[in-house]
Amino acid sequence: MLTITNVDLNNPTHAADLVRMLNMYALDPMGGNEALSDYAKANLIKELKQRNTVRAILAYVDEQAAGFAICIEGFSTFACKSLLNIHDFAVHPDFRGQGVAQRMMQHLSTLSEQLGYCKMTLEVLEGNTRAQNLYRSEGFAPYELNPEFGGAIIMQKKIIASVVLRFSLNQAGDLRG
Repeated sequence: MLTITNVDLNNPTHAADLVRMLNMYALDPMGGNEALSDYAKANLIKELKQRNTVRAILAYVDEQAAGFAICIEGFSTFACKSLLNIHDFAVHPDFRGQGVAQRMMQHLSTLSEQLGYCKMTLEVLEGNTRAQNLYRSEGFAPYELNPEFGGAIIMQKKIIASVVLRFSLNQAGDLRG
């Protein structure tokens, strides 16, 4: 039996299942093929609890964790309303092709409607056609404002930890006199 539940980060079972499922996703080729760091495993739940804009769901098949999503509430300035960004979304390989992802998406859509979000957003790798097909079947489309300018692209800039940067700046200042 398939059930979708909103994660209670204070529930030890939910917390452990969420970390385990995120690590499973990180180890997957679509998640980067690298396990979560020990730091992330040890601190994820504590850090998520500090953010009141995070929502997560778990899918269970016969009480076994089968899929998850971690979402972060954002804000659309153009609509002047909240939105839901699906930040992480995956189904365990043993449960793929069984409708788990579709049910998870439907749950997130219903949740978004109930909470009055104006839209849902997500990122997907260009080569992940299976996920793209799922998202399109659930009403997602590439983002563009004007076809003349093309679709949006996702970019990132990794930031060095501020402690390291401050230390480096302090040392540089000491070297200069």
